[in-house]
Amino acid sequence: MEARQIFTVAAKEFRDRLRNRWVLAVALVFAVFSVVIAYAGGAQQGAVGMRSLEFIITSLVSLVIYLVPLIALLLGFDAIVGERERGSLDLLLALPITRGELLLGKYLGLAAALALAMLGGLALVGVLLWRQFGSAAAFHYGGFMFSALLLGMAFLSLAVALSVLARDRTRASGLAIAIWFFFVLVFDLLLLGALVATGGQYGGEIFPYLLLLNPADVFRILNVFSLDDMRRLYGLTSLLPPALASPWLMGAVMAGWIVLPLGLASWRFKP
Repeated sequence: MEARQIFTVAAKEFRDRLRNRWVLAVALVFAVFSVVIAYAGGAQQGAVGMRSLEFIITSLVSLVIYLVPLIALLLGFDAIVGERERGSLDLLLALPITRGELLLGKYLGLAAALALAMLGGLALVGVLLWRQFGSAAAFHYGGFMFSALLLGMAFLSLAVALSVLARDRTRASGLAIAIWFFFVLVFDLLLLGALVATGGQYGGEIFPYLLLLNPADVFRILNVFSLDDMRRLYGLTSLLPPALASPWLMGAVMAGWIVLPLGLASWRFKP
């Protein structure tokens, strides 16, 4: 692979997202929702304002888990299948560029657009935290933003793999929504249902490790174990083993969720 070819494709994808105002729209969505949640997240307890770093990050974790995977999937589901339907894929492949370079370039361009939109929107809360709680709070919030970015990259990788595997945009869009429902809403319910149905007699020991099969749960674990107060708030201190408390291990698992779908897409995209 040649880096020049990859970055040329990536730059085109990135410019296209900037040109159609996609980055600005997503950044505004993140900024509005994150600021509202940071200030009004405790309204149901009768308190409004930035109460604590732990409470704000806990509230934003739910926002990120619901919003980021959906945005990433909708961003990348037609990366390849869309070019195929428009008839431009054959034209692109007729240029001096390999399929691997095209695939990686598209992913990097979309990833750059997603990163700019997410970080641009979430950074406003980081500035407010720095002004109110100091640099230590901003440092922890930076870790949260980085883990949110990894989550977005993982679901974008799934979207690109889906775009390679799907036959048309209609099926790709439907499967993208199905993937979002499964990982964000259904996966944990299935695990909890199986655990409750068996009375905790079967699967209790491997239950925490099954959470690694869901990038949304890996993101949740990363942030739950980032601060002691958050572990107690989520009530997972006794459920999750100490082995899963390592941010490096969880980061490696999230990296696997980024690399493996891209590897599958590259394998299936071969002529």
